[in-house]
Amino acid sequence: MLVRRDSLVIGQPAHAWVSGQLARRWGNAAFPPPAPREPVCLAAEQHDVGWSHADLAPPLGDDGRPLAFVAIPRPMHVAIWRDAPRRLLAQSRYAALLVSLHGTSLYERIDPDAYPPELAAEIRDYVTDQRRLQRRLAAGLDAGEIDRNRRLILALDRLSLALCHGTAATIEDVPGARGTARIRVEATGDGAAASPPTAPARDDHAVPPDAATERFVLSPWPFTAAGVVVGCEARHLPGAFADAAALEAALAAAPWHALRWELNPG
Repeated sequence: MLVRRDSLVIGQPAHAWVSGQLARRWGNAAFPPPAPREPVCLAAEQHDVGWSHADLAPPLGDDGRPLAFVAIPRPMHVAIWRDAPRRLLAQSRYAALLVSLHGTSLYERIDPDAYPPELAAEIRDYVTDQRRLQRRLAAGLDAGEIDRNRRLILALDRLSLALCHGTAATIEDVPGARGTARIRVEATGDGAAASPPTAPARDDHAVPPDAATERFVLSPWPFTAAGVVVGCEARHLPGAFADAAALEAALAAAPWHALRWELNPG
């Protein structure tokens, strides 16, 4: 779960939905579009499918607020990622492979020896099991293509996180037409507008027109269209809670807020 400063909370699967919307708009002369298109877009949209149950009843932090995904206890985090690829196997082998690779890409940054021996062994077992699954799912597929798409999912993930948090970011290791690229994401300073822009939204498919709009510029520009609009839903969850049951009840009753991001070339 993403926990914003304005007391809006965004489920990890909702943030992944934004990644999928970005994937379906991705591609120009400098940044090749996803290929194979639909499996990669499905993987981008579902890369956080393992969080779907966890975000309905998030753990409670010491401050009485729901824990953000970056603060989730490591045993719970491992369990979420261990189960994620299996949830996609009934839909797409390719998408399940990319979700598995996304999880192990995150765990390449983790030093198991920084944790108690039992947890360190669990982390190593997770990575070993996923590597075995990846070899099986990748049989007969192009290794270079798979790695390029793994990196694209990571880039889309980071871009969506920047939008959802409303922060600037530099996205490294983006697969481009001429090798690795870097994309800078900047807020324009007029974000969180209460009404949509006066000009018609471009490339807007399903984002509510009355959603709060935040505006960003990207340089270089990675999309097909001259402007892109994406969005998702959040819940307004102010205050602190005495226990996990109170948090879960408040989350279930919290009002929905539509969020919208308008992206333009820098």
